[in-house]
Amino acid sequence: MLAAIVERYGAPEALTIREVPTPEPGPEQVLVQIHASVVTPSDVAFRNGELWIARLFSGPFKPRLPILGDAFAGIVVRVGAGVTGFAVGDRVAGSTGPELAAHAQFAVVDQAGAIVKLPDGVAFGAAAGLCDGGLTALPFLRDQGQVRAGQHVLVNGASGSIGTTAVQLARAMGAVVTGVTSTRNVELVRALGADRVIDYTKEEFTAADAAYDVIFDTVGKSSFARCHDALKPEGIYLSPTPMLSPTMLKRTGRRARFAATGLRRPVDKAKDLIQLFDWVSQEKLRTVIERDYALAEIAAAHARVETGHKVGSIVVNMPVTSMEP
Repeated sequence: MLAAIVERYGAPEALTIREVPTPEPGPEQVLVQIHASVVTPSDVAFRNGELWIARLFSGPFKPRLPILGDAFAGIVVRVGAGVTGFAVGDRVAGSTGPELAAHAQFAVVDQAGAIVKLPDGVAFGAAAGLCDGGLTALPFLRDQGQVRAGQHVLVNGASGSIGTTAVQLARAMGAVVTGVTSTRNVELVRALGADRVIDYTKEEFTAADAAYDVIFDTVGKSSFARCHDALKPEGIYLSPTPMLSPTMLKRTGRRARFAATGLRRPVDKAKDLIQLFDWVSQEKLRTVIERDYALAEIAAAHARVETGHKVGSIVVNMPVTSMEP
């Protein structure tokens, strides 16, 4: 099979497309022919090695896992002898988890893992994008932020893959939603359901005084210190980036929370995926995709994500030549 391989830390050009052995599914695993995956900021961090916290996971000196990619969508082409929940031909989507390996034509996934059957009518690219943004936004808002109807929620980075999903979910939870984005994406964020949109090139959202119950900094470009005064006295600052000062956390009733949502139990991810795709089927939720790239263009996809200004998801379509590996 073809896969995007990274064997040294570096620029996007460190990625190469190679033929590698197709994995064999174990007794409790399925082999998925991947039709679409996405490139995320985590993939960029695991490829360039610039963040020490990323190297704790990916390897101190060189990448531990040569094939990156977590979110996927595709078709089951082989099942292990003990698999009962899936059959050959099932359209599926999910998260490969800590072993990554979704930037390839095929991947093995545990049947008890974060994998679900796709509803009819959901495209593979949209499904892969939701497995990225949705599996982060939902647990942050529901579990960490405990968002309730009537609360004021601000989403920083409202036009990214996590942010576009978070705006829609917060609105569905009954919150009054403020989205923060750049000038060119103001109308997109408004169309996703934001009650108010702040153009960060013209207004500093942290200047607000005790305005928000929850600030979800989806891109980690702000900080609890900067957002502190914009939170209500019992407000919560949420970030997928662990850069919080313990001293700052103890200063007031305001709280900051980081959660490694990618490390949640696969069964919990699967439950969330079922809920997310149910909302998609009901047309209550949609995936925003900036562009589709071919696997051969994955270096360009990485370069785009690395700019920090992508809109929604960056999808990578795998070459599909046969239903058999």
